[in-house]
Amino acid sequence: MDLGFKADRVRFILADPSIPANIGAAARAIKTMGFRKLWVSNPRVKDYRHDPDAVRLSTQAEDVLEESRETASLAEALEGVRYAWALSGYNHEFGPKIYPLRTAAASSAALLAETAGDSASGDIAFVFGTERDGLSNKEVLLCHAIAAIPADSEMPSLNLAQAVQVCAYEVREALREAEGKASDLLPWELRFKAGEPASASDVAGFIAHLEKALIHVGMTRAGDHRKIMNRLQTIFSRAALTEDDVVLLRAVCAAVIKPRTQWLESVKEAGASEAPDAGRWHAGKDR
Repeated sequence: MDLGFKADRVRFILADPSIPANIGAAARAIKTMGFRKLWVSNPRVKDYRHDPDAVRLSTQAEDVLEESRETASLAEALEGVRYAWALSGYNHEFGPKIYPLRTAAASSAALLAETAGDSASGDIAFVFGTERDGLSNKEVLLCHAIAAIPADSEMPSLNLAQAVQVCAYEVREALREAEGKASDLLPWELRFKAGEPASASDVAGFIAHLEKALIHVGMTRAGDHRKIMNRLQTIFSRAALTEDDVVLLRAVCAAVIKPRTQWLESVKEAGASEAPDAGRWHAGKDR
């Protein structure tokens, strides 16, 4: 979990869910975004934690599913909540004001930041209704505001677990934005280290080698190829070549000027018992 204590104050509440598989998928959805607090009020299947479909769809989040809090009613699930958002695709005649989910997430992140030092500040809750009908008017009135996912008008209804995933993502990004980290890649996303940048002298050596190779194949003539070479140098400058890139490209140039078969023949003609280390032709370093 890389969101720290703020994630511990975000609660996802499923009101009256009827399909255990969605509860399991919701557990996975919030864990992938760094959250763990899943509350389930009045589920149709009371033993949802051990339902095969719920367990199967909670892949690697079985702990969140097992630790989920079950309550008899939504009102009970909202105990200890500072601010509750009802997830709904439309406003209600007598309900609270509706906001886009992204606005709701940003507002929640700001509230969490403002109350960071208050031990009695309470949670932020996002409340989701049943798979078929969503939240009832009565349930919406238990919340402070409505958050709407801006889905397409021709298909505005999301699967319950999908809605939880979208919501958890938006809240995560809002929390990261508040900390100035929204555009940062996470350490585990950078699995492979980038190669060391090639030095100016390495690139210049490659360009000179490339020029010889082009002259060798007759693409250019000595003294009459500045325009082509300038264009190629511009292209490779944009490429931000690494040391390994230069090794590879110079190996290609060498092979163009003198193919490896000819090189081996010349070695044999010179009387060498065996060819030099073929590694000199290997492009790049072993990883």
